[in-house]
Amino acid sequence: MSSAAPKNEGNPHVSLGAPLDMPDALALMATHKARVAQWTTDRVTRANRAVWHPVYDFLFEYYPYRPAKLARWSPGCDVVVSHADPSQLDWPDMWSGVDGGIAITSESFPARRRNYLHWAHRYLTNTTNRVPFFGCFGLHEWAMVYRAESVRHAYVPLRLPQTQVNEIVESGELKCTHYDAFRFFTPEAVPLNRNRLTRDTTPDFDQRGCIHVTMDLYKFAHKIAPWSSAELIADCFILAAKSREIDMRASPYDLTEYGFQPIKIEEKAGREEYLTYQRELSDLSTPLRARLLALYGHLNQRAAT
Repeated sequence: MSSAAPKNEGNPHVSLGAPLDMPDALALMATHKARVAQWTTDRVTRANRAVWHPVYDFLFEYYPYRPAKLARWSPGCDVVVSHADPSQLDWPDMWSGVDGGIAITSESFPARRRNYLHWAHRYLTNTTNRVPFFGCFGLHEWAMVYRAESVRHAYVPLRLPQTQVNEIVESGELKCTHYDAFRFFTPEAVPLNRNRLTRDTTPDFDQRGCIHVTMDLYKFAHKIAPWSSAELIADCFILAAKSREIDMRASPYDLTEYGFQPIKIEEKAGREEYLTYQRELSDLSTPLRARLLALYGHLNQRAAT
């Protein structure tokens, strides 16, 4: 399906994607729900049984976007669906009548959230342009349990003795650049970090080599749903899941019971393995960040006019 943006000369509304008819829209909606079902069904089933997962629960708790919302379909803003009944589509209250059918229009984006659009566009631009850094070796998870009396995932054992975890943290400089990881460091680990991070300095330090910054693309996608397409949200979610797996495999936790083999960053081979994954994830994030930048730029432009 073409992603060209056909012009509608009789309407100030500009389409970001090719128009759809109702059967195509319903087919795309079904495809999206099937694509994310393994994640949404697993989360709901486990939550109903009060069974927690140290890797995947993060994707629904740190990012407060419920499985039901992840399963919702939208073609994104300004995509016209012809001969459509909005009651048969997700986000039924968000569709507006336009020339040729209905659409979730960029003009309907709330005025009260336009400051966020501007901030996010600047953040994504700065992160895109900043030189990536790949030398942290995922030690943020180690810093979160450094000299700790208890660990964040109390139901998962450490794969190394606490004394060895402490030694590994102390053996080299912590180089975390992401505040939302840094803020969970133990008090003893905070002064060991090269950078003094705060919430306000987040745009000054976040960079595209960071696994958590790659995961956060999912946040930027779902925060503007349904103006962002379900496809883009799912793409960012799946990359966040891959990133989270690497993040936790490089941690000091023993996750073999959950099917994850450790990346032993305390060894030279493990550090090289981590770097390979980190670069790969950064490369995968580049086209998604570009798509988000284009979408945020489009919404900013429409808000300005």
